[in-house]
Amino acid sequence: MKVYGVVGWKNAGKTGLMERLVAEITGRGYCVSTIKHAHHVFDVDQRGKDSFRHREAGAKEVLLASRKRFALMHELREDAEPELPELLSKMSPVDLVLVEGYKRDPHPKVEAFRAETGNALIAPDDPTVRAVASDTPVTVEGRPVFDLNATAEIADFILAELGL
Repeated sequence: MKVYGVVGWKNAGKTGLMERLVAEITGRGYCVSTIKHAHHVFDVDQRGKDSFRHREAGAKEVLLASRKRFALMHELREDAEPELPELLSKMSPVDLVLVEGYKRDPHPKVEAFRAETGNALIAPDDPTVRAVASDTPVTVEGRPVFDLNATAEIADFILAELGL
């Protein structure tokens, strides 16, 4: 399974780029899955629903299934947050897993960058950032810079990098 990341600071355009890349790459016939790192507590369940009640009662995992989808919720309780390789091992095989976040992990990445955020580029200090997608002209020695909205070009670059 090939893995490629999208990183950047808050409000840099990561999620929009991820969404466009998934649509573009699946539109070319590839099977794509995603992983999104969240820096905050989140819940995909709803208070009062049966699955929520199962978790609240102490279940380590709850699998909620219907004819359209299933969701496996795993409670960490006091366990450490799983590392990216462990999470990848839990996923079904696909052509490409696009990862939003996990900027310190060693997989190749494209950095989403918006000047208005006022943050510095990550790329100059991180060789795993293989390209930048920016809303303003920037230069990063030895790496291509794409317009943040040039989705097809960014997809071409990622697929070529991965040999897909």
